[in-house]
Amino acid sequence: MKWIKQIYDCFHAYKQWFLIVIVTNLLFIFLAWLAYPESFQALVGLMIIFTLAMISLPVFMIIRRQKRIEAAFQDFLAEPNETNEEILCRVSPKTHWSFIRSMGTVLRSYQSELNEQVAQLTDYENYIEGWVHEMKKPLSLMTLVLDNRSDEMSPLVRHRMLHVRDQMLGDIERILYFARLGAAHKDYIFEPISILAFCKQTIENHKTLLDESGFQIQFLGEEMEILSDRKGFAFILSQIIANSTQYVAQNQDRPILTFETVHDEVSDQTILNISDNGPGVSEEDLPFLFDKAFTGSRGAYTRQATGMGLFLVSKMAYDLAIQLDAESELGSGLTISLRFPNVNKKLLY
Repeated sequence: MKWIKQIYDCFHAYKQWFLIVIVTNLLFIFLAWLAYPESFQALVGLMIIFTLAMISLPVFMIIRRQKRIEAAFQDFLAEPNETNEEILCRVSPKTHWSFIRSMGTVLRSYQSELNEQVAQLTDYENYIEGWVHEMKKPLSLMTLVLDNRSDEMSPLVRHRMLHVRDQMLGDIERILYFARLGAAHKDYIFEPISILAFCKQTIENHKTLLDESGFQIQFLGEEMEILSDRKGFAFILSQIIANSTQYVAQNQDRPILTFETVHDEVSDQTILNISDNGPGVSEEDLPFLFDKAFTGSRGAYTRQATGMGLFLVSKMAYDLAIQLDAESELGSGLTISLRFPNVNKKLLY
């Protein structure tokens, strides 16, 4: 099938020459019929056999040469240096040399710019990661002061300081995870996790954020076990919690955050529903909730909205094979569902 396509492409590329050969043969056939009517059939047969042989040989040579050009062109595209450019010129028709050299100059220019941009991006990422790690030092010092000098400050001041510290830690954690999105190697460790117990532990780590917004926490459903990476799962939970505290409705009396486990009998999957009773998301904004830098109409509730939290959640969920769903109506809160993959645990032991 491949040979048929190559022969067809060859005939299509050189159709004008093959048409000239056919017309010339028809002319000689007509002349043979006029000059030698008694031996016309023999002459026509010889002419057809000779023509087919003369056509087959160039077609074979063209296809063979085309393969060499294609291989040289692929090497040239992969590495458009001057060596591959010269190799491509040698196997290509001389009429194409000027175009190949112009293309090589342009590609090398673009490659140089791309390499420079990649180097700048790498330097920027290294700088950001270094800056983030440097920021952890004053935060650790702040934690040390808050733990050892709590008797020297009022409970309200200490609580507000803890709230600011936890907000900064959350922002730093988002920066680190964003910087690691393009990493070639990600050190995930999948292990059994009890969902509700893990959620309660994560809630304790974000207690100041929830207390500052006056959230009440509810846990519904039965304890279930899933297989996932603890750090990745904790990051997903922390960003969803931060999203709920960030978008709490103004003057809301009793903000509630609910964690509910559900078992889907049809797919035999475990689902964790995380719901709040905040301002909710409009119907037109809901499909874009996990898009990068999307804030939608909910961004009007706070100037701090960046739209990065749920975007990073979607990326981490993809890495952990967790399916994300969101349900909401404007004014009725938001429910984010985490559908965990169905893993045959017997194969793991």
